[in-house]
Amino acid sequence: MENLKLIKTALYDYVLPEHRIARYPLARREDSKLLLLKNNSIIESNFYKIGDYLPENATLVFNDTKVVRARLMFRKAEGAVIELFTLEPENTETDLQIAFAQHSPVVWKCLVGNSKRWKSGILEMKIDQQDGAIHFIAERIRKDNDHSVIRFSWDKTNVSFAEILELAGEMPLPPYLNRKAEFSDLERYQTVFATYEGSVAAPTAGLHLTDELIQSLKEKNVQFERLTLHVGAGTFKPLSSQTIGNHAMHAEKISISRETIVNLIQHAGKPILAVGTTSMRTLESLYWIASFVRKDMNIQNIHLDQWYPYENLDNVVDTFETALQQILDYLDFHTAGTLHATTSIIIVPGYRFRIVNGLITNFHQPKSTLLLLVAALIGEKWKDVYQYALDHDFRFLSYGDSCLFLQEQENQ
Repeated sequence: MENLKLIKTALYDYVLPEHRIARYPLARREDSKLLLLKNNSIIESNFYKIGDYLPENATLVFNDTKVVRARLMFRKAEGAVIELFTLEPENTETDLQIAFAQHSPVVWKCLVGNSKRWKSGILEMKIDQQDGAIHFIAERIRKDNDHSVIRFSWDKTNVSFAEILELAGEMPLPPYLNRKAEFSDLERYQTVFATYEGSVAAPTAGLHLTDELIQSLKEKNVQFERLTLHVGAGTFKPLSSQTIGNHAMHAEKISISRETIVNLIQHAGKPILAVGTTSMRTLESLYWIASFVRKDMNIQNIHLDQWYPYENLDNVVDTFETALQQILDYLDFHTAGTLHATTSIIIVPGYRFRIVNGLITNFHQPKSTLLLLVAALIGEKWKDVYQYALDHDFRFLSYGDSCLFLQEQENQ
């Protein structure tokens, strides 16, 4: 355990030239390149051919979170622009769907851009709509360590906070794209299965899928299951410490339906592939939550700590089917149809995967927790994969090309 915490972050660095970052998506989602790693061999193809490389009877598990227009730009009377980036409700136990459906006023944690120019007072915005303008106000209640707590209010009582963001907010493109969101991003920075609002970044592996491609994969006996992890701003937080043990992993809300859990149990012994690192993180979190969940626990307060999987190997469940059955028993005891929890799990080299056999993902930033996750799955081979991609004109990061990594061993 301690040896894992001493892993040097510099070992997961590489040179990413600016021109290799995909600033815009391709015209068609499925036309992105696909890099396949199987049996230690690298194969180059296109994403629309992914069905040719998936293992037989595979299940793909995707994240159905929806990116919210989280950036609110207020202009002060003297001209200064203040950006409020909405993160989560102040009451973190509030279900996100309930939080977005609330009416004026609401209180949220936010990042504040150009904060020095907003020392006091309120920020105001006029939001034009068909049945009359909305007067929208932001007031800073207090500053905390890494965010501010903001009270938002507006004068149309029949309008929800979700509708306010839809009318006034901007799509929160990743900072490394170094450009403002454009109209096309409203559609292209969402997956085709985006359903539940709550993310400030897209689960980008899913951006390559289209309805037509999904249907063609189903015709090849590929099954699809869905879960929800709401991606937080912490996903862009780099590994700034010398060793990974000093990195504080962000917590993210996850939701998995009883139906999905039942279907995964029925799929035992067959390949389960995560569409994206967020799906991977959620599925592996599910296994470890099962190791400590008890029927008498408060169903609203389940949290998986960052290092729990490494510090509690004595709590290992025999099989992932047993683990998922324990989750079902817990849900049935509470007559609940969905497991809600938060996870801070960090997946690093040395982690043993319990549920997932493979991963569809994009190319990630140097010295990032997402790159650590990839290295945990494919080992030192990540260096060859990334060098191949750099040498063969692959496009990197959120709007970039894709990878398919397949583990050879079965879940145990």
